[in-house]
Amino acid sequence: KESKIVFIRKFVLFMRYFLPFIRLLSSLPLGVLYIFSDFIFNLNHYLIGYRRKVVYQNVKNSFSEKSEKEINLIVKKFFHNFTDYIVETLKSITITENEQRVRVQHLNQDVFHDAKNEGKNVIMLTGHVFNWEWISAFAKVIPQEHCHPVYRKINSFFWENEILKIRNKFGNESLEANDVIKHILRTPNDGNSVYMFVADQSPFVDHVDVGTTWLNQKTPVFVGYDKLSTRMDLAFIYCDMKKVKRGYYQVNYYRIQPDGEKFLPLEVVKKFHILLENTINKRPDNYLWSHRRWKYADAIKRMI
Repeated sequence: KESKIVFIRKFVLFMRYFLPFIRLLSSLPLGVLYIFSDFIFNLNHYLIGYRRKVVYQNVKNSFSEKSEKEINLIVKKFFHNFTDYIVETLKSITITENEQRVRVQHLNQDVFHDAKNEGKNVIMLTGHVFNWEWISAFAKVIPQEHCHPVYRKINSFFWENEILKIRNKFGNESLEANDVIKHILRTPNDGNSVYMFVADQSPFVDHVDVGTTWLNQKTPVFVGYDKLSTRMDLAFIYCDMKKVKRGYYQVNYYRIQPDGEKFLPLEVVKKFHILLENTINKRPDNYLWSHRRWKYADAIKRMI
């Protein structure tokens, strides 16, 4: 494990010297970058096979009712979407606000205006649906003054800084995951702040406690934002991403409402996973299947 960490750190340090070349690549038109995407896809599909077994098993376990042919088709389409995601994320370094506003259509923005009028800050929940990184111009769309994407620290200060430049370039104010709860509790709940959680993150094994049946499997769930739903009168909004065609996305926003006067413990977690499962069922190849999301399922202590 230590040798792997050392290797990663050396690799990250080495990649610093390629930053000017990376920026030069990013400045190419997306049409050209998609040629690279096709090349990477074919290289991986026919030769490398990066995490193919993991992806196949995740898809098969999630859609046990589908035939072998259907599962293999989802896997193949996923890898094509995945390589598109790579070059689109690369393009994020130099993409202009106007181009991103054209390529990502934000629908049903009224839910943000409603929250602002109600004087409620917003917790926006989304999953690893392609291309979640392309909501970086989001701060320019909503009426709230402060937009805070939540991220996890990486091992390299240099690359963390570069990633934050990309995510904050259009007015976002990113917050590290360990700091976000304190920030929310200290910030006036006046409808002027939005906090963006990619909420299908796998908890670290030491933090696995709660699970739910999701995509036909026992799934550990991240519940950090749930405490906010019962302690504060916040607006919870679900972000439903849809890939319309290559390079173009639609984002629909839906208010998550409690069944009663206010949210019960873990109610918002359950509802978020139901909404995300519906999104994945409609377009299964647009979800990030390459992570081992179910590896700590046996550590779950209670199901919801």
